[in-house]
Amino acid sequence: MSLKPIRDEIDEIDRQLIELYTRRMECSKKVARYKMENGIPILNTEREQQVTELAAERAGEYGPSAKLLYSTIMELSRALQHDMLGSGAALRNELLTAKKNVPYDDSSVRIACFGAEGAYAHKAAKKLFPGASPVFCSPFRKVFEAIQCGQADFGVIPIENSSAGSVIDVYDLMLKYRFHIVSAADIAIDHCLAAKPGAQLSQLREVYSHPQALSQCSDFLCARENLTPKEYVSTAQAARFVASQEDMTAAAICSEEAAEKYGLEIILRGFQNNPENTTRFIVVSKQLYIEPDADKISLCFALPHVTGSLYSALCRFAYHGLNLTKIESRPIHGKSFEYFFYLDFTGSAEVPDTMNLLCALSDELVDFSFLGNYKER
Repeated sequence: MSLKPIRDEIDEIDRQLIELYTRRMECSKKVARYKMENGIPILNTEREQQVTELAAERAGEYGPSAKLLYSTIMELSRALQHDMLGSGAALRNELLTAKKNVPYDDSSVRIACFGAEGAYAHKAAKKLFPGASPVFCSPFRKVFEAIQCGQADFGVIPIENSSAGSVIDVYDLMLKYRFHIVSAADIAIDHCLAAKPGAQLSQLREVYSHPQALSQCSDFLCARENLTPKEYVSTAQAARFVASQEDMTAAAICSEEAAEKYGLEIILRGFQNNPENTTRFIVVSKQLYIEPDADKISLCFALPHVTGSLYSALCRFAYHGLNLTKIESRPIHGKSFEYFFYLDFTGSAEVPDTMNLLCALSDELVDFSFLGNYKER
């Protein structure tokens, strides 16, 4: 038996399906016009549930897949209606009126930088704002508090490492404060093991550093039972602490700049798990900036605790041809097994389709925040 007759039948069915699909979408346009004229919200959860459940019932053994198919059709229909009605007026206005140029070269700009002088965040701040004199803050929340109370215009903080992953505390603070991300920089991380001058590796017993740095050097630490990792608020502050002690058995994992700044002697280099170790630092601000070359978008939102809600949201990105680069979930405090989602994807908010998507999501999704459209430098 040849496959050709079966494929010919499938082709004919597909032709009919496309005709029916286009007719359905034309009906969605009529629905959109009616809703616009009568002030009716686009999202009608009860109606969508009726349609998908009826599809599942009619499809018999193919019920679950039919329900998924119709859920996707409903998402696409709703996206079309949002585009027609110009949803999300408040966000649309915010995007269109955003400032265009981050003042990187303004020496008077006030920068709150995580850690202490010589920290990797300091290196990122100097790369992005070469003329500024940052004020150092720790822990992470102090950076956000400095911006919140008007003591700083921008904050520089780490958000992700190529080896140790996301800096969870920073994600939680982003979700709490909803500041805008206006820029980012990837900084190569080359850790040093530093101690008091004259100290030897064999006599070291305690190693102080930020938990992320300890994680990035875990192979080295696990292989040496005589070394006990000690968490400290930042790598540079760990170096400063070790320098202030008389203890020759204490060391810090820090940058070369921090070791030099606090008078420590570098005992070892290049011992991190990943030789290509890199940390991404972001610049946050209350003010929204969208520079002309911005090509990465970050946003966050909550979803109803129902089956398929995340899939339904994500299929809209596929509909617009957008590439998701990161998704992070964080629990919502006070609610059991409900989550905030943080998304990164490539794109520009100035592109009409992307702007329409963002504005539609801002109308539909619970606790939605547009965090920023920026360039990694």
